[in-house]
Amino acid sequence: MKTGWISQISREAPVLIAGPTASGKSHLAMELAARDGRMIVNADALQVYGCWRVLSARPSTKEEAAVPHALYGHVGRDEAYSVGHWLRDLAALLSRPVVIVGGTGLYFMALTEGLAEIPPIPASIRAKGDALRLGDFAQMLAALDSETRARIDQANPARVQRAWEVLMATGHGLAHWQAQTPAPLLPRLGTEAIVLRPQVDWLNARIDQRFDQMIREGALEEVRAEQPTWQSERPSARAIGAPELMAYLAGDLSLEAAIAAAKLASRQYAKRQRTWFRSRMSDWTSVSLP
Repeated sequence: MKTGWISQISREAPVLIAGPTASGKSHLAMELAARDGRMIVNADALQVYGCWRVLSARPSTKEEAAVPHALYGHVGRDEAYSVGHWLRDLAALLSRPVVIVGGTGLYFMALTEGLAEIPPIPASIRAKGDALRLGDFAQMLAALDSETRARIDQANPARVQRAWEVLMATGHGLAHWQAQTPAPLLPRLGTEAIVLRPQVDWLNARIDQRFDQMIREGALEEVRAEQPTWQSERPSARAIGAPELMAYLAGDLSLEAAIAAAKLASRQYAKRQRTWFRSRMSDWTSVSLP
C-alpha cells in the first residue's frame, strides 16, 4: 500500500478497516494509530477471546504496548459474545479517536447500519440448534422463512443457525427483526471506511506463510492448553486451526495433515469474507493489494 495514499486518510473521522484474514489490516491500523494518536479497536469475532492470541493473529504484546488497543482478548472461552455485546463495548470507547479494524463483516454492518434488537435466545433452543446444525443442516436451512433465507449467507452454518434460533424463539424471521433496526452507532457517511481487496494468489500465499509462523510462535501449545476443557460447540472453538490442531493432539491427524487442513480452512474463510465484502461494502473505499 502506497504511503501517499495513506496520507489521504482522514485524521479526524473514525476510520474503519475491513479485509480478509492475513491481508495486512492490523499493520495499516498501527500506522494510523501512531500517526493520529488513535486507539485501535478490534472488530474480529475471534480475537475477542483471551485463549487465542497466536491462533487468532491478535496483536502482539509489543504492538499493544506501542499504541492503545481495545476489545482484544477480553472474553473468556466459555462466554457468549454477540455483535450486540461488541456494540455496547464499543460505544464506551468512541469519545476518543479510533481506528476500528477486523474481518467480521457483521460487526461493521451493525456499526454503520444499526442492529436489530432481537430478544435473547433461550438456552434450550440454542442447544437444539447446535444439535441440528451438526445433524441435519439442510433441515435447519429449509425451516427458515424465504425472506430471511434470501438475505443470509447460506454457506455459513453459524449464520443459518442464528436465523433458525431467532425464528424458533420469537416466531418471527430474522428479516422481520432487521426491518425494525434502530439508527446506527456510527453512520457510514460519518466515517472513513476502507476495505482491503487483495489478489487471491497473493493472499493465499500469505495465509499459508502466516499459519507456518503461527506454528513457530506457539499455536500448537496454545491449542494444547485448551485441550483439557475443549468443547467443540463453543463459539471460541471456531477459531480456524483450533479443530484441526485438536484433531492432531487427539491422534486423528498427523501434524502435517492438520496444518494443511487449517491452511485450507483459512483460505476458504478468506474466500467467504471477500464475497461478503463485495456484496455488502460496495460503497466503502476499496484498496487493491498487493
